[in-house]
Amino acid sequence: MEIFSGSKKKEELTLVFDIGSSSVGGALFYMESSGIPKIILSIREPIILEERIDVNRFLALTLKTLEFVANKIAKSGAGAPRRVFGVLSSPWYVSQTRVVKLAKDTPFVFNSKLADDLIAKEISIFEEEHFAKYTASGNPIRPIELKNIKTVLNGYETATPLSQKATELEINIFVSMSPEDILKKIEDTINKHFSLKNIKFSSFALASFTVVRDLFSDQENFLLVDIGGEMTDISMIKKNSLRESISFPIGRNSLIRGAAGALACSLSEAESCISLFKDGHAEVSLKKKIQPIVDKLKAEWLEKFQQSLAHLSHDISIPATVYLTVDEDFAEFFSQAIKTEQFSQYTLTESKFDVIFLSASLFHGLALFKDDVVADAGLVIDAIYINRFLTKK
Repeated sequence: MEIFSGSKKKEELTLVFDIGSSSVGGALFYMESSGIPKIILSIREPIILEERIDVNRFLALTLKTLEFVANKIAKSGAGAPRRVFGVLSSPWYVSQTRVVKLAKDTPFVFNSKLADDLIAKEISIFEEEHFAKYTASGNPIRPIELKNIKTVLNGYETATPLSQKATELEINIFVSMSPEDILKKIEDTINKHFSLKNIKFSSFALASFTVVRDLFSDQENFLLVDIGGEMTDISMIKKNSLRESISFPIGRNSLIRGAAGALACSLSEAESCISLFKDGHAEVSLKKKIQPIVDKLKAEWLEKFQQSLAHLSHDISIPATVYLTVDEDFAEFFSQAIKTEQFSQYTLTESKFDVIFLSASLFHGLALFKDDVVADAGLVIDAIYINRFLTKK
């Protein structure tokens, strides 16, 4: 059964593409049996920012950026990968954590057939919930992940549930899927430069959850906040289980567009102004102009953040520890925004938010790098997750 086992392929040259809403990254790395990948090439290219978001145009720009990265890797002379992975962030997939429960008066044996039957039922429900939306648009969907997060027998979590007896069973499974036409276009773009046809897709939500959970093993309750160019993803983890995720369509690009509109300037000029403001290098006249603009845009992001936390809570407390992934130049801005947020951290959490930015330096020792490789936090997380998944015994 796939979600209770793992491949044993090791020390393969592997290629991963990190496809988000602000950039596309690519990395070549050797998977090692030690679980520590060796990254020999790392590239990231921003997706062109435009004044208005058009879904089809945005996808076309993303694919164009993906092709640029793929072409650059193919021509690097670093080697031919044996496996290719695509790690997706919003808005390129939808996901959900499903909780499968079973209770009987008499003990039963947990086996693969029982798990398969229970999980198949949950997957069917999940697909039905999303099927109508995509069918109406004439676009079928493809499941991309089915991952067992946690198995609990008689109230106790176990890593080896098969063949054990129990009267109560709970399985937490993470499932994700993506529109077939988007995945096909991604595959076709990659296949222009690499002959491998079997591309395995994953979500950044599951990759980051798995790596952060293992890295900070003493922290069983936390939030993952991933801020991209166009989207913000929030995942809530309770008792080492990815309980629920939610997204809203505001990211770093919203700040740039808002500033450009308010200042009546180009997007590149607005980005420069925000950068100067954030770094404390703006002249007094510019600071007076941009301060209220930034405050307004920050308030809009925080309002959506608060609404998302309220939706996630469902009568349970929100973890106060926040692990943040965002472009490094915006890390301090959003960290401070979350820390100074007033509503949710006093009504839904037990203490003030403690925000930890997931910079590449935090993963020191979990990945190795060729001398000239620039450590990219997102790609490092992807490589660690893929390496451990494929070498899991």
